[in-house]
Amino acid sequence: MLRAQLVVGGARQALSSHWRMEQRKDLRNILTEITRDERIMAAAACNADSSVFASTTDFPSQFSCSQIGIHVRPATDASIASWTTWHQEDSLPGGAVLVSAIPVSDDQQPLGFVVLVQDLSYAERREARTRRFVLIAFGFIAVAASAITLLTARFSWRSWSGEIHRLARGEAPKQAEFRPILRDVRELVDRIMVERETEMEGGAWTPQRLKLTLKRHLQGERVVIVANREPYVHEAQSDGSIKVLHPASGLVTALEPVVQACSGVWIAHGGGSADRETADKNGRIRVPPGEESYVVRRIWLSKEEEQGYYYGFSNEGLWPLCHIAHARPVFRSEDWRYYQTVNQKFADAVCEEVDSDDPIILVQDYHFALAPRLIRERLPRATVIMFWHIPWTNSERLGICPWRKEILEGMLGNSILGFHTQSHCNNFIDSVDRFLEARIDREQNAVVQRGRSTLVRPYPISLEWPVHWLKTAPSPKECRAGVFAELGLKPDALLGVGVDRLDYTKGVEERFLAVESLLERYPEFRGRFTFVQLAAPSRTLIERYRQLNESVERLAARINERFGQGTYRPIILLRSHHEPPTVFRYYRAADVCYVSSLHDGMNLVAKEFVAARDDERGVLMLSQFTGAARELTEALVVNPYDIEEASSALATALNMSPDEQRERLRSMRVFLAEFNVYRWAGRMLVDAARVRRRERLTGRLAEHLVERDSS
Repeated sequence: MLRAQLVVGGARQALSSHWRMEQRKDLRNILTEITRDERIMAAAACNADSSVFASTTDFPSQFSCSQIGIHVRPATDASIASWTTWHQEDSLPGGAVLVSAIPVSDDQQPLGFVVLVQDLSYAERREARTRRFVLIAFGFIAVAASAITLLTARFSWRSWSGEIHRLARGEAPKQAEFRPILRDVRELVDRIMVERETEMEGGAWTPQRLKLTLKRHLQGERVVIVANREPYVHEAQSDGSIKVLHPASGLVTALEPVVQACSGVWIAHGGGSADRETADKNGRIRVPPGEESYVVRRIWLSKEEEQGYYYGFSNEGLWPLCHIAHARPVFRSEDWRYYQTVNQKFADAVCEEVDSDDPIILVQDYHFALAPRLIRERLPRATVIMFWHIPWTNSERLGICPWRKEILEGMLGNSILGFHTQSHCNNFIDSVDRFLEARIDREQNAVVQRGRSTLVRPYPISLEWPVHWLKTAPSPKECRAGVFAELGLKPDALLGVGVDRLDYTKGVEERFLAVESLLERYPEFRGRFTFVQLAAPSRTLIERYRQLNESVERLAARINERFGQGTYRPIILLRSHHEPPTVFRYYRAADVCYVSSLHDGMNLVAKEFVAARDDERGVLMLSQFTGAARELTEALVVNPYDIEEASSALATALNMSPDEQRERLRSMRVFLAEFNVYRWAGRMLVDAARVRRRERLTGRLAEHLVERDSS
């Protein structure tokens, strides 16, 4: 439309001049010139009375002046002001066209109007040409890019091949990007060599193989373990007898096979009511009862020390700080002073128990963040390994702690610092980078401070294999019959089990809510499914734990009141300490075990359930926020905060076929058999042996340099 107006406007003077002088031939020539534009097919000049004055030879007869004039000029008013421009789309055999009529005047006197027929298919032809051009251009670019890529890949491959050949020959790479690969290759070769050596020594990882590994790499030296929790507690009974308890602790479960294999010393807080009278004057006692394969050295703490160091700083401060489980960390100066005092006590005990000036010392968990540096100050040649059994938080959250620098510096007294997962290692290194003046060696995953290097490594903890509690355990069929009788369940009942300390990080409340949602959404399980929670009371002197105890009890009562009928209770809460034989009986009797931790370093309950099911029956439901979820991938992994998802997974577990249960458990059991606690300990201790050999060589070199300088 606009083009038609512009064309007529540009030729208006010539058109009116020839029109007024009735020069038809000249006017036709002007119209012919206008149609030289390929977008204009034909043109005609119509008089004021709608008769044809001039037209191009190919002007379509269907667009007559008389028909179009009706739309351009009014019937009554003859002034040019009343005339209008008219446009209409139409079609011809060649395609769509646009017909436009534009009035032409001379001194405000109407002469007539010009009709232009424009070819609308021109836009389609132009679009088609543009499309062809774009396709050709992109084709050319694609061919050029492919050629460049091939050439670049060929030259890059030649460069990479050269660097790989240098690495294979043990030469230093020319390109800096290959140095981390060289480090990884060397570590892999070292690991393969160790595995080959230890394979010759004992095959699968067992206590015997661990002993042989220690003998080869550590010359059979004993290992000193530092932990808050003791593996055996002596409690006085009302009848005057003494009962030996074995704490339900993942740390004890993991470390006892190690210290037995090493015939070492376990230094721990003696908290049992009969611990003093059963130990000698130095706090030592040989355990386990009847075997006496290693020594426990008990440290005595006052009530104030225990309250400040254990309940205060460790469990109201560091525990919630490292666990993202919605509890506010509490830090008190008095608790910090007790934490320092107790760490010094344990460091002194270590120095009393070692039998060389360069011993191997395993420090366990968040209770002893300061101990490694205190030990290092008195035993500078010691190889100190610390394993942090809980998650390590991110650097921003660590900033909450007023003594974050002291904590980090204490932990950098270690030769090796271990966490469950690589992400926890990364968090620790980031924390050091943010709060301390230290050099971060990203290639070695190490922190260098004051000339000493601390390696930061992931060591996913596991269980002994096979678990020795299974030697005397009844068959799964007998366990199921016995447990069902104890709980008053019908023979066709379905049983779920949870085993935890009553801790807010374990997600017990979310677990019960998932059971409630299961019974709401799947009525077929009402009256048939029972979930039993073995809940060992824990840290009851802390208000948050007392609140949790009350909350869990109220929740269980509400759900039982809602869905219970007669003797049937959907949730059975057993709040007491349970010895491992009892726990394994429940594992072997259950149809499903649900581990719903809101945040956990590893969680050995999940691995214990898999280990207990040598019948390859039962289903493991596992929180995605546990370290175990990275390893036991055949479990039903859920988000414990998503109650509906968890209840659906419970229904899936209870309906799972025996064949699928067998397939999942078999895969997980094979994994645990290979990656057991002896392998975990062996990796740490072999790494410690390497560190010590390197430090000994460094020490000898320093001595030689001193001797040379003095001479």
